[in-house]
Order: sequence, then C-alpha cells, then structure tokens
Amino acid sequence: MRLLLASTILLFLTACVSTRPANPGNVCDMFEERRSWYRAAERTEERWDVPVPVTMAFINQESGFQARARPQRTRLLGFIPWTRPSTARGYAQALNTTWDEYRRETGNMLARRSNFGDAVDFVGWYNQHSYRRNSIQRDDARNLYLAYHEGHAGFNRGTYRDKAWLMPVAERVQQNANRYQLQYASCREELGRSWIRRVLGF
Repeated sequence: MRLLLASTILLFLTACVSTRPANPGNVCDMFEERRSWYRAAERTEERWDVPVPVTMAFINQESGFQARARPQRTRLLGFIPWTRPSTARGYAQALNTTWDEYRRETGNMLARRSNFGDAVDFVGWYNQHSYRRNSIQRDDARNLYLAYHEGHAGFNRGTYRDKAWLMPVAERVQQNANRYQLQYASCREELGRSWIRRVLGF
C-alpha cells in the first residue's frame, strides 16, 4: 500500500514539473496559473535588474516552458537515434559548463535546470553578465538573446552575423518580450496583492 501511494505521489509530482502552462502566450495567465513562477520571476528582476518579460521570453524560446526539454538526438545513418548535439537542458537550455559556472558564482550549488526558480535566476544572471561585459541594455531582448546563444566572446566577434537562421529567432524573442511587457503592465499590480486582499476584494 505504501509503495502504491509513493508511486502515485511521484507520478503526480513528475506531471506537475513536466506540464506546460495552459496559455504560454500570455504572461498574466501563466502567473495566475503558477503563482510560484511569478514570485521567482520577480525575485530574478530584483536580484539582477533584468525585466520579468525579458526573462519569460527567453524561457519561452529556449524550452517552451518545458522543465525537461533537451535538444533532439542526432540520427546515425539517418534513422538510428544517436547523441545529442549539446548538453543543453531544462527550462533555460543551459549548457553543463555554463550551469556549473552559475552555481559556483552564485553559491547555489543545489540548483537544478528543471526547477523554474533556478532557471529564471540563471537567465537573469547570464543577462546581467551580458549587460556588464557586452554593454547590452537589460531590456534589449534581441541582443541579449544573441549573446545568450553565441556566448559573450562570440557576440563581441559578431559570430551571429554568419547565422541567417538565428536573426529571426532573436527578433521573435524581442517580440515576445514586448508582448509580455504589455500584458504584464496590465496585471502586475493585481498579481502583487496578497491572497487575503484578493479574496476580500481590497
């Protein structure tokens, strides 16, 4: 009986971690559905001064809000599943080396890429570095994403210019950030109210 109960709880928790929000195109709906995400995104903005809409646009692009996202495997002989092209994983699609650097620098050694709070903090941390090292404004989602994808040194060398497919992706991140910004402006005050104030209507 205990084993059955433990298995049921484990399956429930796994489902909660893995499922996407019902409406990933609307940041207000996502935060209403998952209040812990709102609090984590707000903490990231307070800590790294990177706007919530920018952080959420990054997560949307990188994983589609899927906790255990990973790059598709390559195919040997065109049909046999083979190795993955990189070590990227989780909400932020962080590489092993960059994630280890984040954990060492922040002291958050127990951080997990499948944990939304850790992932958004990672995105804020990385974008703060892009602001300091590449002089990219923290609301410039397009160029922040190029630095995120190419690395800080690669961005300075302009390696993204040789990747025609990457430019539209960065533009899409900027458009999503702009859309989230408009949405967030309409619901941020309501999200910031305590549950008791919301229940009592003041």
